[in-house]
Amino acid sequence: MLDRRTLLTGVAGALLAGPALITRARAAGDPIKVGIPVPISGGNAANGKFASMGAILAAEEAAAAYGREVRTFDLDTEGKPATAVRKVQDAMAQEGIKLFAGGILSSESLAMGKETAKGSSSFITTAGADEITGSDCNAATFRWSVPTFGAVNRTVRPIIDALPNAKRWYTITPQYVFGEGLLKATQDVLAEKQLELVGNSYHSLTEKEFSGYLTNALAAKPDVLLILNFGAQCADTLRQAVSFGMKERMTIVVAWASGLEQFEALGADLCEGIYFGAQYWHTVDAGLNPQLTKLTQAKYGINPNYSLAGSYICTKLMIDAAVKAGSDDGPAVRKALEGLTYAGLTGEETIRAGDHQVLKNYYLLKARAKASMADKDDYAEIVSTGQSFLTPEAAGCKLG
Repeated sequence: MLDRRTLLTGVAGALLAGPALITRARAAGDPIKVGIPVPISGGNAANGKFASMGAILAAEEAAAAYGREVRTFDLDTEGKPATAVRKVQDAMAQEGIKLFAGGILSSESLAMGKETAKGSSSFITTAGADEITGSDCNAATFRWSVPTFGAVNRTVRPIIDALPNAKRWYTITPQYVFGEGLLKATQDVLAEKQLELVGNSYHSLTEKEFSGYLTNALAAKPDVLLILNFGAQCADTLRQAVSFGMKERMTIVVAWASGLEQFEALGADLCEGIYFGAQYWHTVDAGLNPQLTKLTQAKYGINPNYSLAGSYICTKLMIDAAVKAGSDDGPAVRKALEGLTYAGLTGEETIRAGDHQVLKNYYLLKARAKASMADKDDYAEIVSTGQSFLTPEAAGCKLG
């Protein structure tokens, strides 16, 4: 039995639209099915919850636009590669699903990408490891988020420019492929700029207590503490760093923030003055983002965060490609996606045919003081925007 929550979002959209749309949906044939493999339980469950919400928005919107029944299937990966692969296998075998949008952790996304390639399916992810569209790229896998190389270059370089006296850096790194990618990119930039990495602390994916690592960082007396973990672990690191008084002793930078949900969990007072690298920010007035913000506010009464927004655009891209191709079969969907330029959530975005990487902006945010917030979600200002990508050849991607 497939372990999933099935959301008949196309039916809901049709009921809202009236009998005429219901007739067209039935006439259109089989429903469009999208698997949403994300952690619904475990340490990254909050990200998975919002990802599910974003997928529902995309499916409802598509059902209304195309007059088709659209179903999304939540597949709880638990953040574990083996579980993720099993859930994708079951979805393909039991439900005939060929479209997948998800993967929060790089390790699970790498594993799912390989599995979908075997099954004539297509997969798009927001995970960050360079290998996804680099040395481990494959024809079935696409990636919306900027990879670790770009995230570091669009975070560390602007900080170096803004703080010319910040010569000494310390990193805290999760010991798996995502963290290793962020650390390697950081080492390369610091070496190029002749700055010193005075220390690094590795931790496991199950770690919750970071005081020992932060004590080591304090002893190294860095000018900048660069945090390379994500989600709940990043929030725990920040809470403990602030309780140690580290904000007053050094600049704190998060290379890959989980966005609005992270600010809400931590609060404005704790975040004030900290820099956050971000894939997405809800106030960007470009492309589809104003539309997504309105949809999210109308359905959920909140502004979209990164997990919701990333899942929305990934699910939308898969559905739109299947409709354009007239099929959900892997090769047809891939052809519809390759080279596509579209209005995205960060402005104009392009899916590069050579490695299936979406070329999009990355943001550097600086958290505001609570007294400076214009509304309850105005946690940060965008201080830098840009794009940094390796070429497919430099990343090691060879699509067959």
